[in-house]
Amino acid sequence: LLRSSLDHRLHTPAVGRCRMATGGGAPAAPHLEGHASNYTQPGAAMNAAAANSAASAAVLPAPPAAAAAAAGGLHREPMYNWQATKSSLKERFAFLFNNELLSDVRFVVGKGRQAQRIPAHKFVLAAGSAVFDAMFNGGMATTSAEIELPDVEPAAFLSLLRFLYSDEIHIGPETVMTTLYTAKKYAVPALEGHCVEFLTKHLRADNAFMLLTQARLFDEPQLASLCLDTIDKSTADAVNAEGFTDIDLDTLCAVLERDTLGIRESRLFGAVVRWSEAECFRQQLPITAENKQKVLGKALTLIRFPLMTVEEFAAGPAQSGILFDREVVNLFLHFTVNPKPRVEYNDRPRCSLRGKECSISRFQQVESRWGYSGTSDRIRFNVNRRISVVGFGLYGSIHGPNDYQVNIQIIESDKSQTLGQNDTGFSCDGTASTFRVMFKEPVEILPNVSYTACATLKGPDSHYGTKGLKKVSHESGPGPKTTFFFFSSPGNNNGTSVEDGQIPEIIYYI
Repeated sequence: LLRSSLDHRLHTPAVGRCRMATGGGAPAAPHLEGHASNYTQPGAAMNAAAANSAASAAVLPAPPAAAAAAAGGLHREPMYNWQATKSSLKERFAFLFNNELLSDVRFVVGKGRQAQRIPAHKFVLAAGSAVFDAMFNGGMATTSAEIELPDVEPAAFLSLLRFLYSDEIHIGPETVMTTLYTAKKYAVPALEGHCVEFLTKHLRADNAFMLLTQARLFDEPQLASLCLDTIDKSTADAVNAEGFTDIDLDTLCAVLERDTLGIRESRLFGAVVRWSEAECFRQQLPITAENKQKVLGKALTLIRFPLMTVEEFAAGPAQSGILFDREVVNLFLHFTVNPKPRVEYNDRPRCSLRGKECSISRFQQVESRWGYSGTSDRIRFNVNRRISVVGFGLYGSIHGPNDYQVNIQIIESDKSQTLGQNDTGFSCDGTASTFRVMFKEPVEILPNVSYTACATLKGPDSHYGTKGLKKVSHESGPGPKTTFFFFSSPGNNNGTSVEDGQIPEIIYYI
């Protein structure tokens, strides 16, 4: 019938205008209607009366469907020569998207009343997806004309098909995760990439944990890394967001293992307790201290209790009931006595700073025998730019391997205000090297403000530095050099001065 009609058109001045159907109709009725576009046959110059006369003179009878449409009062022209209205391959394939025309397979997508029947074309799908290629052309290819996909959302499947037919990307906040799942399922990495790009642009502290869980589920390491960076930069906001208590245990542990979280450990512990209460609810367990300890499992061992102050520990973890009595006692001893007993919890400071760690040394030579009697070694300094000090390098024993107990502090000199301190210890190997002693948190140092570095050591005689420098400059990345200026601190400083003594190194970030 179509061939006869085309022959008739070649020999007869044909219609002036015909209404052409395009694809992209509503998913519930993906037929030929779609969005209409007008097409004018080149060379047609007849007016409406002439067109009606030519139509009435046609030899062929109207197709049944057309007759039915006319009987119902709906004007519908045949779909012949629709290709002439599409000037490119992309337009022709886009026209076939979600269109019954030439379709040779249907998908029933979704479950129950939400399911939709979506027409498609095997060739287009197989050309864009190895999974569809195997489904239709592989050794175990399906012969069914209707394929059920109960695990896929209709909107996500339509987004996938639209991309395969036309390279168009339709992603929104409500559909991006289901579209990512569908793109993964049918191995369309280009659409996966667009989904990840969309998520990256919309990544914030309040949704970072939710997206991190999805990134780990869908094996998207780039997105996971960006989520973790966001959590590092805004840890307090991230753990206070609703999505934090919804994450799984493995994701929680992955975050707690990080050295770069920017939050006090006591606040982090409070967030972890909230997560444990939500997990008890999910597992339908009574919210008791015992059950919270049970659901936390290995996550509890990743809390760095030694980084808290004794006051923070006493007000929170010690009263939570989540720790065993012996653990509470050992941690109190760790906070209050020297030498400190070993505890099972990590005491490595978390540092949320970016960039490269730097250090400067203020001495040019090392000598032997510097004694300690309980008096603090102190040295004043200021810097020409804003930095964050994370620790000191200190000299160790001249009598071979030994352990030291040490309290380190940074004090703003003019206000006599302690900005950071840590009561800790370090082990040395008997060499003239320096040994790192770190603060619990970075200490912000502002330009051209006077500060005092203080270290109170308890242990055997040590090495010490001589030929000290009053000014030390260091290339610390972009911008000007970082320049330290050193001054002797007034009073008895166990002998430490600009010229010689302890505290040879300051470790910092820009």
